Amino acid sequence: MKTEPFEEQVLSLLPLLRRYSRSLARSDADGEDLLQDCVEKVLVRRAQWRGGSLRSWAFTIMTNLYRDGYRRQKLHPPVELTDETAPQDSATEPGDPLEKQRLNQAVNALSPDYRTVLMLVVVEGYSYQEVADTLGVPIGTVMSRLSRARRQMAEHLSRSNIVPLRRPK
Repeated sequence: MKTEPFEEQVLSLLPLLRRYSRSLARSDADGEDLLQDCVEKVLVRRAQWRGGSLRSWAFTIMTNLYRDGYRRQKLHPPVELTDETAPQDSATEPGDPLEKQRLNQAVNALSPDYRTVLMLVVVEGYSYQEVADTLGVPIGTVMSRLSRARRQMAEHLSRSNIVPLRRPK
C-alpha cells in the first residue's frame, strides 16, 4: 500500500479545512486568512506530526490559531466598516437567501466554544471523542456544548420562523 506524500495529504484536506475556517471566522475573508495560517503552520511544523491522523492534527492547529486570534481580537478589537463603506457582494447563490442568512445568524450568535463543537461534530463529522481530543476538553464537555449549541440554534431559528433542526418526538 503506497502512502501519499505529506504535501498531497495536506492538499486533500483543504476543502475540509476551508469550510471549518470559514465557520470559525464567520467570514470568507477571515476564514481564508485562518486557512492560510493553518496550512503554513502544518507545513512548517511537519516534523512535529507524529504520524497519527493528519486531519485531526490540522484541525487542532486551526482551532488553536482561531482561539489565539480570538483572544487577540478581544484585546484589540478591529474597526468596523459602515454600510456605506462596506464592499458589496454581487455574487448570488442559489437557494433562499433569507434562510441562509437566518442560519448564518443563528450559527454566528453561538459562542465560539459552542460553534466550534457544532461545526466539528455536525458539519465535519468528527466523533465526540475526536472533538474532545482536538479541543483538549473532556468528552462530557463536548456533549454538553453540542447540546446547548443545538438548543440555542433551535431557539434562534424558531424565533426566525424556520423549521426546527430536529423533528419533534
